[in-house]
Amino acid sequence: MADRRTLNIVILGLGFLFIFTAFTTCGNVEHTVVKSLENSTFSGSGFHSLGIIYGVFSFSNLLAPMVVAVIGPKICMFISGLLYSGYVAVFIAPSTWALYFTSVLIGVAAALLWTAQGQFLVANSEASTINRNTGMFWALLQCSMLFGNLYVYFEWNGRTEIPDDSRRNVFLSLMVVSVVGTLSFLALSASRHEEDVLSEDEASALIHVPCEQAASENPALVWDESLAPPGLELSFYSGVYGTCVGATAQFGAAAKGLIGISGIVVGVGEIVGGGLFGLLCKNNRFRRTSVVFLGMVVHFVAFYLIFLNTPDDAPVVFSTATQKEPFLTPSVSIALLCSFLLGLGDSCFNTQLYSILGRVYAEDSMPAFAIFKFVQSVFAAVAFFYSGYLMLTWQLLLMVILGFGGTLCFFMVERIGASNRSR
Repeated sequence: MADRRTLNIVILGLGFLFIFTAFTTCGNVEHTVVKSLENSTFSGSGFHSLGIIYGVFSFSNLLAPMVVAVIGPKICMFISGLLYSGYVAVFIAPSTWALYFTSVLIGVAAALLWTAQGQFLVANSEASTINRNTGMFWALLQCSMLFGNLYVYFEWNGRTEIPDDSRRNVFLSLMVVSVVGTLSFLALSASRHEEDVLSEDEASALIHVPCEQAASENPALVWDESLAPPGLELSFYSGVYGTCVGATAQFGAAAKGLIGISGIVVGVGEIVGGGLFGLLCKNNRFRRTSVVFLGMVVHFVAFYLIFLNTPDDAPVVFSTATQKEPFLTPSVSIALLCSFLLGLGDSCFNTQLYSILGRVYAEDSMPAFAIFKFVQSVFAAVAFFYSGYLMLTWQLLLMVILGFGGTLCFFMVERIGASNRSR
């Protein structure tokens, strides 16, 4: 039984690896690609598309647990994977209406996918294995930052513009990878801990009661989930920072290729953190609070270096390069170090959030993960909408303030949980 459940976690991680190889690469380069497409027939915005995704995602999370309970997590993940593949396919032959329409669809798909994933992860874990399974899943998921972005680097390195044939090759390959990940969900087997598929009335009761309990019994958890890691940081490392690197004039012809390398290094940071902290938290001397505090420090160092190394107008320029000068002469090494730190800090937060959710709400995992994704995605949606208009300095300042507040909230939640366990 244990072997089958471990295999389920591996298959789950591999499915997410393939799907998010396509989607995270798409998000990393989307705004840069869309800017290169602007003409009389196309006027979309990559940041607005991502903002729509996370906005729809946030509100879809309110109904996702009921849908997952009715039709089952496996089918939900399969359908969601198909919609993710359709979104990537839009960039092969882009149009403005298709970009925004599929953004709405993928917002719904994301809510189903992540709610089903949370329920399936918890159903295949015990209290003694949740940290290990979370770390293993997160490490596999974050490998998605490597492969697609490596392909982008080889395709676009040395190019000042993105040719149509190169764009089509990149997104056609990503679509195929996403379809492969979607098909892998069919290999998942049911766990004896999984709930049977429910009727609509039973599912409605399943979400409403636990959600009310989650908010009343541990209200600090909702704030914790929204601020540590903030959705603002999610939007920054997954879409904004790559755009900033690609828009930095001082990097010259290497700038477009560096978008891919930056995404790869973010992924390396995520993998290191996911693998490392999933194991470290088995040791009582290295508690969840220590990992979260480390994540806050790592992110603050990254934000300060980005502030010094990146032009302030990098997120908002409409031409292909920045006009302002940063405090330091932009360095590729510092830029990539910041990418690594962003990924490492994010993994510190996420591994511990998944762990505490799986432990505290083992019996009500679907609504708990839905609340988590709801609040996180609200912040991400807001961030993507302002990212194209707000100077980099103000974006970094917001993340510092909310990151500090989120870390304090996590400490409160952990202390409340420890107090409840000691009774």
